[in-house]
Amino acid sequence: MHRIVYLERDSVLAHVRRPSFAHEWAEYGRTLAHEIVPRLANATIAIVNKSILDAKALMALPALKMIAVAATGTNNVDLDSCRKKGITVSNVRGYAVHTVPEHVFAMLLALSRNIFAYREAVAAGRWQRSDQFCFFDYPIRDLHGATLGIVGGGALGEGVVRLANAFGMRVLLAERRGVDVIRPGRTAFLNVLREADALTLHCPLTPETQGLIGSSELKAMKCSALLINTARGGVVNEKALAQALREGWIAGAGFDVLSSEPPRTGNVLLEPDLLSLPNFLVTPHVAWASAEAMQVLADQVTRNLEAFAEGCPVNVV
Repeated sequence: MHRIVYLERDSVLAHVRRPSFAHEWAEYGRTLAHEIVPRLANATIAIVNKSILDAKALMALPALKMIAVAATGTNNVDLDSCRKKGITVSNVRGYAVHTVPEHVFAMLLALSRNIFAYREAVAAGRWQRSDQFCFFDYPIRDLHGATLGIVGGGALGEGVVRLANAFGMRVLLAERRGVDVIRPGRTAFLNVLREADALTLHCPLTPETQGLIGSSELKAMKCSALLINTARGGVVNEKALAQALREGWIAGAGFDVLSSEPPRTGNVLLEPDLLSLPNFLVTPHVAWASAEAMQVLADQVTRNLEAFAEGCPVNVV
């Protein structure tokens, strides 16, 4: 009989259906780093979201046969160690194909139309003192006709493309950085940086994408460009972005992710002067978290468990 241990139940606000096969079930609202191994001591299946299962932890868990990641990203799991130990790792896919793109465009609209600057101006009495029915203190730009660069061509990137087409934007899908051959339908990475009026990131965090957007990339972008990151915080060099925002290398940014979450020890992007800027938006990793998307995620986790138990694992990383 499988023993299933869910380490971060509180990370998903949805009904989690128990799998149909015989099993023991244990769940914890959240799990601290030092609690991971003791709680998984006798588990054959672990359900995790962001809990880190590195080589050291995996060596201490001989009974573990499957890791069900309740997310798409798997950078918190040592996949090489899992392969060597014969541990199946499955993730969830396609659950956020509507909610993440909508969050991207919420940020794009707020930034391109200076929504927060105008809201603060009204709260400060600027409209009440205006000489006419409106005022033009902050520039407004349409998304229609603008060029949107997309880094990452998976389901989320495709979802962004659908909305971008509806807005009448020109879309450039970025090729991987540093490659010699450009695939059909793709544009060289550097050319995307140079041409995009807005750049949105949808790639996983890997050794190749760590710090993908740094000082040189930010300086290559238009000074009027926007940067949106709903992928992983480590994809962007946060110190470089902080400097870019302070010195006006780009026009603004919207971030739903940081390199360490939650940012208990602070983060360079959470400095008061940056958070007070109307052209910099930070949300707490909630782009994925619509009620509809969380239920799809929970249902897919259960299906992954059942497929593994039946001997035909799906969504294997």
